[in-house]
Amino acid sequence: MTESTPAVNEAAASKMTLDIHDILKILPHRYPFLLIDRVLELQRKERIVAIKNVTINEPFFNGHFPGLPIMPGVLIVEAIAQAGGALLLTEVEDRNNKVMVFTGIDRAKFRRPVSPGDQLRIEVEVKAWRVIPRMTAAKMHGVAYVAGKRVAEATVSCQLIDSLRGRAEGSNDADNGAPAE
Repeated sequence: MTESTPAVNEAAASKMTLDIHDILKILPHRYPFLLIDRVLELQRKERIVAIKNVTINEPFFNGHFPGLPIMPGVLIVEAIAQAGGALLLTEVEDRNNKVMVFTGIDRAKFRRPVSPGDQLRIEVEVKAWRVIPRMTAAKMHGVAYVAGKRVAEATVSCQLIDSLRGRAEGSNDADNGAPAE
């Protein structure tokens, strides 16, 4: 029997856990906006559990709030979306050319503050997944916990779009807005 090396997305999707190196291969986000550090559980097209280690070095703590650092609730919702994106993008073969964007946020609730030193446990469950030619969309419900206590939750809707969409024709990655030499 001959073994073959699986494609990156198949290998990532079949793993039950993902470390930061795997996450960086799946999500386009980078510091300071990458908001998940590890995936503890992954059930393809169904559910993901990720963690975010919250540290005082997070740039948003400089102004939110001086003397009382609290992670902004919108960033907790973004972490939920990123965890869901990691789950969904493992199923997309050409994910390097795609970006998952919000199309809706429903029933967002913030129950407790999240502070430096906390570890967010983010549990996301797929509620709907629709694939039609040239479009993939999903609805997911996520809950964030700290020390077993619910701190936030939201239902997020998203759609997969071509990452080149909206860029001017003829532009390329080398053209970063710097003047030509």
